[in-house]
Amino acid sequence: MTQTRRSFLRQVGAAGAALTIGGSAFTKAAKPAAKKPNFVLIFIDDMGYGDIGCFGSKANRTPRLDQMAAEGMKFTSFYVTSSVCTPSRSSLMTGCYPRRVNMHVNQRNLCVLFPGDPKGLNPNEQTIAEVLKPQGYATMCIGKWHLGDQPEFLPTRQGFDSYFGIPYSNDMGGRSKTKGRPPLPLMRDEKVIEAPIKQDTLTKRYTEQAVKFIAANKDKPFFLYLPHAMVHLPLHASDDFRNKSKNGRYGDAVEELDWSTGQILKTLKDLKLDDNTLVIFTSDNGSTGRHGGSNAPLRGHKGQTLEGGQRVPCVMRWPGKIPAGKTCDALTSTIDVLPTFARLAGTTAPKDRIIDGRDIMDLMSGTKGAKSPHEAFYFYQMDQLQAVRSGQWKLELALESRKRNWGKPEGKTMMKLFDLKNDIHEDKDVSSANPEIVKRMLALAEKARVDLGDVNRPGKGQRPAAFVKNPIRQLLKE
Repeated sequence: MTQTRRSFLRQVGAAGAALTIGGSAFTKAAKPAAKKPNFVLIFIDDMGYGDIGCFGSKANRTPRLDQMAAEGMKFTSFYVTSSVCTPSRSSLMTGCYPRRVNMHVNQRNLCVLFPGDPKGLNPNEQTIAEVLKPQGYATMCIGKWHLGDQPEFLPTRQGFDSYFGIPYSNDMGGRSKTKGRPPLPLMRDEKVIEAPIKQDTLTKRYTEQAVKFIAANKDKPFFLYLPHAMVHLPLHASDDFRNKSKNGRYGDAVEELDWSTGQILKTLKDLKLDDNTLVIFTSDNGSTGRHGGSNAPLRGHKGQTLEGGQRVPCVMRWPGKIPAGKTCDALTSTIDVLPTFARLAGTTAPKDRIIDGRDIMDLMSGTKGAKSPHEAFYFYQMDQLQAVRSGQWKLELALESRKRNWGKPEGKTMMKLFDLKNDIHEDKDVSSANPEIVKRMLALAEKARVDLGDVNRPGKGQRPAAFVKNPIRQLLKE
């Protein structure tokens, strides 16, 4: 185990040493206070609320993430806008609900995009990378994209200078000849460099690429988006971590992700970028609740609008800007990342369109009296509005046919109101004792239906996705 890690650390050290040559001129010319901050956004696939130590896990060892939380802030009411991959990622990149940008379903009315799908995130949308590029940022996406695998929709067409990763989920390789799926591809920019991909070393290779990108761009502001493939099924880990955890292959993968985060934090410190870099670690949705994953103490799992499907672990660290060892329980979301990064980079979120996210830097900095900027947060399962949260209250709506993952019917459900401050597991319906709160939240739900839509009801504020006429199924190899 030590030999591989030592080799990796030598590579990191060499990269850092190489970039210090001639570095004195940069140090003399630039004033740290005037530098735009760097951003590192680590996005895990299917990691549950209770999967890391600082959020209560006893099954997985995550010392680097626990240290990151001790040096930064935990966000304990941090939400994604969907409990599955594609719509969740569309919100992170655009600051908008999936229905706003019409990424809540694919061409066949399924909940995520598939290889060769003609649909993708509209190039007219502004991603985080596209907001930051005009501010002089170097940008790179390393990992799972899942917002369209056609050339028109790849990261390199959405503001990223370079891309290294898989265009969709790691279980979407050619499992069935009848579906015509190609082998799972690893891409560099817009070319396939490996197919089928060797997944055992994927986390390690992503980490190496991340470290190289940081080192190569140490003298200018950068945005690194690192959406890992793990811990989505099938689970993989490198030789250094396989069969080393107490939680099976799932624990192996989690612990390698913890190591990966540690390497990135170490690189930032070694290159003296630590104090000028905001690092965010979070997940695209909750765990499936199987194979070792945990959403404890929340109810529900991936594919549901219960808390376990959409409330995810989130740790933010920025020495000197984010107070150490603190916890924020205000309602926040991935849609807030874009406007927050924009402000910190000296610009604003796009003003020519509706952006659902809000700047949350006051919460991140621990400003006294800072509150959630959201009057309401909406829980959609594909095209169906299922719940609303406002403050400590969450209202599950009465539905004749509630949808669950992949749109399968769950049956009729009754309206329920939960006090999440005192009932995080959503056990006790308190709607009968709080009629005024129910009335207010039903009005908020109707506001969402008018703006974003609901089943068979378009929203006035929706924008179109994009489509290609003749999608490519077999991506080209170099």
